[in-house]
Amino acid sequence: MTQIPVARPTLGEEEAAAARRAILSGWVVQGPEVEAFEQEFAATVGAPAAVACSSGTAALHLALVALDVGPGDEVITVSHSFIATANAVRYVGATPVFVDVEPETGNIDPALIRAAITPRTRAIMPVHQLGMPCDLRSILPLARKHQLRVVEDAACALGSEISWEEGSWEPIGRPRGDLACFSFHPRKIITTGDGGMVTGGDPQVMARLRRLRTHGMSLSTAERHRAGGVVFEEYLEVGYNYRLSDIQAAVGREQLKRLPYLIASRRRLAARYQDTLSGLPHVSLPQEPAYARSNWQSFWITLAPESPQGQVAVMQALLARGIHTRRGVMCAHREAAYQDRPPRQPLPVSEALQDRSIILPLYPEMTGSDQDRVISSLWDILT
Repeated sequence: MTQIPVARPTLGEEEAAAARRAILSGWVVQGPEVEAFEQEFAATVGAPAAVACSSGTAALHLALVALDVGPGDEVITVSHSFIATANAVRYVGATPVFVDVEPETGNIDPALIRAAITPRTRAIMPVHQLGMPCDLRSILPLARKHQLRVVEDAACALGSEISWEEGSWEPIGRPRGDLACFSFHPRKIITTGDGGMVTGGDPQVMARLRRLRTHGMSLSTAERHRAGGVVFEEYLEVGYNYRLSDIQAAVGREQLKRLPYLIASRRRLAARYQDTLSGLPHVSLPQEPAYARSNWQSFWITLAPESPQGQVAVMQALLARGIHTRRGVMCAHREAAYQDRPPRQPLPVSEALQDRSIILPLYPEMTGSDQDRVISSLWDILT
């Protein structure tokens, strides 16, 4: 039986040739390929600047450090996200304050944020969950009113778009808040094996991010190389080894060229899921708000409480047919690492989405026949 994976990166000879180019250049750590990748990524999302790093988690960590979020501070975010979101807050010694999410989008519910703000709140970290843009139009005015920083966890959201006024769309990653953080893990829209990127508009913050990713060095290797004379770096603060290699960046540059195809393919597949699964008993589907265009990094279904089969049973039945799935997005507050930090507000929607949602196979090279197999299997299992 042919197996249908839940995700598969799109990589080819172009990426292999790019990696070979970087390897044979002799400059394999952070260098000219990284610099070019940053410039091309910033241009893609319409950001003044971008800083590459070793992972999406590193991007979130660096963003909080660069904005001076630290011990004693609180960051409002969601438990309903990969645990890296909450972990990054704890890395800087701050406390993640969890807010519940909207059932249709899986994103932070803006109506619940105000009640979570305290005198210790320093920032809001909304997540564009599974590529679905969150309601920045409501979040940003609230943040400004309370003088809070906004760091977007855009790990899954490259290519997603948001509308600020009717008929006008812009990519996620163009600075509206302070910083936006992306991931290049193999399950994301583009991949460099692993890697991350931070976009922003404040030149001082972006310069600090560049230093922090390389142990706080005042000069990068490339800057020393271009100096034309003997220069010595300084270490202005404690930093991190969060560099991206030139091999990875070379691959990322080729991946960026594929972005229009990757997004168009995902949107086509998601639209077909929406059309064919609409009306499936005991199932609800994700919904794009009027202000959002998702890149559909993932497509999920949510089983109703009265469904005759639960999440695990449906996933097991699909697996028996060679169809791989994943459970709904996890909740950090339910993990052992967070048992000593119970949420201040109840999180019923977050917990229900973890317990009743199923992420279906979706990747650009998914064939029509494979998608037919997923669709027909769901109808067979659930009816």
